[in-house]
Amino acid sequence: MGNIAGKVISRITGMDLSDRFGPGWDSLSVLSVLARMGVWWLRGLWLSWQMKSASGLLLIGKGVSIRQAGYFSVGKNFVAQDHCEINCLARRGIVFGDKVTVGSYAIIRPTNLYGGEPGEGLKVGDQSSIGPYAYIGCSGYIEIGNNVMMSPRVSIYSENHNFGDTGRPMIEQGVTRSFVKIEDDCWIASHAVILAGVTIGKGSVVAAGSIVTRDVPPFSLVAGNPAKVIKTR
Repeated sequence: MGNIAGKVISRITGMDLSDRFGPGWDSLSVLSVLARMGVWWLRGLWLSWQMKSASGLLLIGKGVSIRQAGYFSVGKNFVAQDHCEINCLARRGIVFGDKVTVGSYAIIRPTNLYGGEPGEGLKVGDQSSIGPYAYIGCSGYIEIGNNVMMSPRVSIYSENHNFGDTGRPMIEQGVTRSFVKIEDDCWIASHAVILAGVTIGKGSVVAAGSIVTRDVPPFSLVAGNPAKVIKTR
């Protein structure tokens, strides 16, 4: 039952699920997943006409909030899991490639919810994921490559508060916008924090709980606060 269901869905949607429902899946469990995907697909149909562009399947979970969808572009087979929040108003928009997943309760925010200057935005490459409870503050431009894995509760910030004038409250001094770039085939582990002005090189691993304050060379494993190169892959 499981393998047959996976092949049928693959043929209809273009999503390769043939290996997702193996011998360990009973019929009731498979049917419950298919029913949930059907509801998510219907939500995706309703959203797609509001978006700047979309192709392929859109699966939108329960309680998902996508604001200013006219600035949002996605490739094939996008998944937004339950209760994530994607705010799309940005100078360069929010642009996702094929097979991108945004995890439950993740927040993507280029611009303040209550007005103010629009942020720069976010680009995410093919087959990359933003994990559950992540925070992506893309007021400065954030670019994430292909095949990037992001574990739960990762935070990425592309701006810094100004605090040089001790005669004024910091809240009145504004921010300096910067960037973050994560190149292809990286793994950002749980609770890692990536700060503004950082490039993480291709094929690198950021260990759980790391605070990344400087560039990471390609194919490196970094860990700690501040994160340092532990070894090369």
